[in-house]
Amino acid sequence: MKIRIKDNSIRFRLSQSEVTELGSAGKVSGYTEFPGQTLTYAIEITEDHLLSTAFAENRIVLRMPAAMVEEWISTERIGFGGQAGKVKILVEKDFVCLDNTLEDQSDNYPNPNAKC
Repeated sequence: MKIRIKDNSIRFRLSQSEVTELGSAGKVSGYTEFPGQTLTYAIEITEDHLLSTAFAENRIVLRMPAAMVEEWISTERIGFGGQAGKVKILVEKDFVCLDNTLEDQSDNYPNPNAKC
């Protein structure tokens, strides 16, 4: 899972297996180890109707409604957006990049803009 934070916006991008894990386990998480502390970021399924997010004890949590997760898994829908207070939220499927990159993209979704 990747996160991108810029000012009051946060974007989560998930690979195919992470979307599957979210659907089956109800949550998916990642972490970054800084010297002396770890930042954890997670997505958890909720029965709420809107996306929400929280930050506490070095942990960012995106709460995603179960209905959204089900739609996301069973359709070609790329992602969902929302807002929690001042924070804009975007969660989306991670596509294979069209340019050269050193990053392992074997689990990313096929890019719909790729030419055959």
